[in-house]
Amino acid sequence: MPQASPRGTYLVIAEALRAEIQEREGAGVLPSEADMMRSHGVGRNTIRRALKVLEADGVVESVPGIGWRPARGGDRRSLAERMTDVIAEDSLSVGDAYPSEAKLCERFGASRTAVRRVLAQMEGNGLLTTVHGKGRTVGALPTPTTRP
Repeated sequence: MPQASPRGTYLVIAEALRAEIQEREGAGVLPSEADMMRSHGVGRNTIRRALKVLEADGVVESVPGIGWRPARGGDRRSLAERMTDVIAEDSLSVGDAYPSEAKLCERFGASRTAVRRVLAQMEGNGLLTTVHGKGRTVGALPTPTTRP
């Protein structure tokens, strides 16, 4: 990496890997962690954090004895995009209740940590509002550029 990223180097690498995976549709296995370390000029922990982000989003999966590979089938959109699209898919309007963390974890097969991270982004973008003890409600309808 030529310069430090304000977003977090592992997130920049995760997005680069996501783009590479989409570009090489149907590719079998990702390069080894050591190869990724060399190509991005970072340490193993940074690569592993990037891979964990992609794993939480359902883009890659770890295969014991083989390494990391693109996730088989399913939706290739990021968890943030899929959770934002829940508003349109469930025909929610401003003020309607947004599904609970537990229901989102079940719906997307994601960890609670990953779901909470995206919910925080959606709240920060004004898409959701939270009332303690009442849950989350839709605060605004997403536009094509309002992605967490």
